Amino acid sequence: EKSHFETQRELLVGEIAQSLEHVLQNINRLNRSLEEVIAVGTEFSPVEALWSQFENVMAKYPEEGEG
Repeated sequence: EKSHFETQRELLVGEIAQSLEHVLQNINRLNRSLEEVIAVGTEFSPVEALWSQFENVMAKYPEEGEG
């Protein structure tokens, strides 16, 4: 027969294991979300490059009469 201490210890160890499992699941969800955010950001890379090129061209050839 188990003592009160051993019973309580088993209960606490079980709760800790369950909590760690929840933490692991939430970390995995967060990781997937971050991967999705990075993927969306990567999709905008060509657009950013195009705007950057446009900005550089406009800086080289300012409109006449400005200033």
